[in-house]
Amino acid sequence: MESKGFKLNNGILLPTVGYGTCRRNLEEDYVEVVCNAIDAGYRYFDTASFYETERMLGEGVRKSGIDRKDIFIATKAWREETGYEETKAAIERSLERLNLDYIDIYFIHWPKKTNDDPTWKENVVATWKAMEEYHAKGLIKSLALSNFLPHHLDVILENCTVKPVVDQLELHLGYTQEYALNYVQSKGIQLQAWSPMGRGKVEFTESEIIKQMAAKYNVNNQKLSLRYLYQRGIMPIAQTSNIDHMKANLDIFDFEISKEDMSILSCMPQAGWLGEHPDFNVPVNKHVNLNQ
Repeated sequence: MESKGFKLNNGILLPTVGYGTCRRNLEEDYVEVVCNAIDAGYRYFDTASFYETERMLGEGVRKSGIDRKDIFIATKAWREETGYEETKAAIERSLERLNLDYIDIYFIHWPKKTNDDPTWKENVVATWKAMEEYHAKGLIKSLALSNFLPHHLDVILENCTVKPVVDQLELHLGYTQEYALNYVQSKGIQLQAWSPMGRGKVEFTESEIIKQMAAKYNVNNQKLSLRYLYQRGIMPIAQTSNIDHMKANLDIFDFEISKEDMSILSCMPQAGWLGEHPDFNVPVNKHVNLNQ
């Protein structure tokens, strides 16, 4: 079964599955992990200043010997780094840490700094303006958003010169955020899914609906979820340091979920939500180590 990538509104074609670099095991050799992911077949890598993996990702890409033009690098400005001057400085730091000539896609990580941020609209507009300037210089190829729901997205669309190409949301079986999903897609913006397999949440891994459907197609829960997202037109950002799992997460094109089963899965009860929300439960603030 042939796999097709995702074409952005600026004409760029992305791979079908991306690789996430939000490191949890601080003891592992992450350069080796990146090289293993490249060897497994990944060509899209998602990082962020918050993840503290930019230096290692850049080193892994250079060490791999793969032509830079064949690798997509996406990184993000953390909440502390938003604002016009702050974002320009954040982009420069990311370029330095990655040690690359350009960033393929640059994201605003979250729309608000806090739950009750009174100036978030002005702040994201100023942040976007700084990003557009770096886009004009060719240092960023595409601009994007993360955790922006429709009312956040509208603020950007009403004030931008360069349209966002991607909005990255928590999306997986049991948490498809249907209104946001349909709204973003209606604006011609590609959706990406972070935590596409529920990140080990019991409600996800033990869901009878997911288990029964996975058994029907003779796949595991993870493969079912990745295939489901692909069929909804969503690019999953998968993450694992296990080489076998890396390869398995790319191998989702040997079956197809029927239209009826897609409907059943889309209507299943909520499961696996990680508890973060851009308006009501903004992640606990973390000071970004600007020297990592």
